[in-house]
Amino acid sequence: MIRTPLRPLARVLKARAQGEDPASIEAENLAKRHEEIRDRSRARAEGRLLVLGLAFFCLYAVVGIRMGALASSVPEEPMAVAQGNAIIGQRSDIIDRNGRILATNLETHSLYAHPQDMIDPIGAANKLAEIFPELDAEDLARRFASDRKFIWVRKQISPEQMQAVHDIGSPGLLFGPREMRLYPNGSVAAHIMGGASFGREGVHSAEVIGVAGVERQFDDYLRDPANEGAPLELSIDLTVQSATEEVLAGGMALMNAKGATAVLMDIHTGEVISMASLPDFDPNDRPQVLTTGDQSDSPLFNRAVQGVYELGSTFKIFTVAQAMQLGLINAETMIDTKGPLTWGRFRIRDFRNYGDELTATDVIVKSSNVGTARIALQIGGERQRSFLDELGFLEPTPIEMIEAPTGAPLLPRQWSEISTMTVSYGHGLSSSPLHLAAGYASLLNGGTKVEPTLLRRDTPQLGPRIVSADISASAVDMLRQVVVRGTASFGEVDGYAVAGKTGTADKPRENGGGYYDDKVISTFATVFPATEPQYVLIVTLDEPQITSLDEARRTAGWTAVPVAAEMIRRVAPLLGLRPQIESDAPVGVTLTSN
Repeated sequence: MIRTPLRPLARVLKARAQGEDPASIEAENLAKRHEEIRDRSRARAEGRLLVLGLAFFCLYAVVGIRMGALASSVPEEPMAVAQGNAIIGQRSDIIDRNGRILATNLETHSLYAHPQDMIDPIGAANKLAEIFPELDAEDLARRFASDRKFIWVRKQISPEQMQAVHDIGSPGLLFGPREMRLYPNGSVAAHIMGGASFGREGVHSAEVIGVAGVERQFDDYLRDPANEGAPLELSIDLTVQSATEEVLAGGMALMNAKGATAVLMDIHTGEVISMASLPDFDPNDRPQVLTTGDQSDSPLFNRAVQGVYELGSTFKIFTVAQAMQLGLINAETMIDTKGPLTWGRFRIRDFRNYGDELTATDVIVKSSNVGTARIALQIGGERQRSFLDELGFLEPTPIEMIEAPTGAPLLPRQWSEISTMTVSYGHGLSSSPLHLAAGYASLLNGGTKVEPTLLRRDTPQLGPRIVSADISASAVDMLRQVVVRGTASFGEVDGYAVAGKTGTADKPRENGGGYYDDKVISTFATVFPATEPQYVLIVTLDEPQITSLDEARRTAGWTAVPVAAEMIRRVAPLLGLRPQIESDAPVGVTLTSN
């Protein structure tokens, strides 16, 4: 930038020549310079104000547009964006295969007392006893009169009870918020659920923990905040479970049985669709464990998983199927059934005389102990034990329940030749009804092993092969004949081809001294529909007895079979199975007379 001098020499000389004052030239130039500086400053300030005004205009425009957009949009819940998982404080729900609630949480309150703040402890104790009949007024009054500063009264109360305690008006009665586990279906699926209780407790909170069943088995999952409250989905169907328990309870009463159990299982996926054990309980008010006597008498005892019984003739199909798989016999092979079959001091007899020979199929249909034992002798003890091991009969079931390890099978101390014969028709080896369901499923689904599960599965299990598909189909045909013309004739259900095997075993005495003469375990193991097997159903009755006929009947054909048939009649439509109605006339043909 070139600065112009305030007193240019040319103008000074010219002014002097004209007689003017050269000092006025400097004043004039200084005034012009100040004017130029002022004009530049004004222009710069006006530019800045314009830019600032434009910025404010843009900001107000953005705010106005956003406010208009919010005013015209549909209201939505705000969503917070944060790193990591949300902390879920409550226990996750348990649902069935269709999403229906089996176990959930309920907000409730606890009731406790500060005796030092109570005005009328005796009056409060009497009124509390009226609200809670299980409490003793004298005991409460004695506790309130003690030197204790904190006393639990009830660890969970209903809203109605809470209001009633409020109406007492005692300042020493206080409430603490907490959550409790709720089973909205009551006793339905009680043994599967198991139940929950409180762990660490405080005035304002309590830790809910599982104590049995899937609640205990999946306790870590149900309490894990990382799951973000995702429910535990089980394989059971609540509607089918309810129908199963209803029919089983009716059958148990009709047959005068001490207890009963039923297991319904998908033979391809291994999913347990329903599993009932009677007598049962309400997990909302779980009873105490028995401290004396036989634990199997407790309603907490799960007969389907924990109960191990000699399941009788239901085992015969395993013996015949293994012999066919080994190529020792086929369905039409004649088997020697002359009896009794003597081994040392033991004698094996049939229920009645079936003649000297039966086909292998009729050994199953007539339920010949002698014929089955002779087939087992051809197989041998070592191969028999290996086959039953493959089917899972030598170990506890792997089902996802905390009680499963307690249902370990009872095996012969020495797998001798007599053991081989007796095990072949279901004596000398005790297992649970769930073992039997898994064994039948593995044998009759085409011959591949499946393991029972309480978790929802959408694909079949691809277990190791047990028998060939042809042998599996032959076994189904044999079991179908048991219903058509054998010991399970009461098991026929219109529209559904039922196949199955009965089993009646004398009940062992508690002290191990032989067997009862008038107490049995009766079982019917069935698969349906026989034309395309999809489900296995096991029904077991403990000490059944029909007394309304001319003589007492205890065998499975009279007791367990009718109960299973009614159960299939009820649950098959619920499972989506369409009945197959046989037409009396050829389809599409009209009969006319001449």
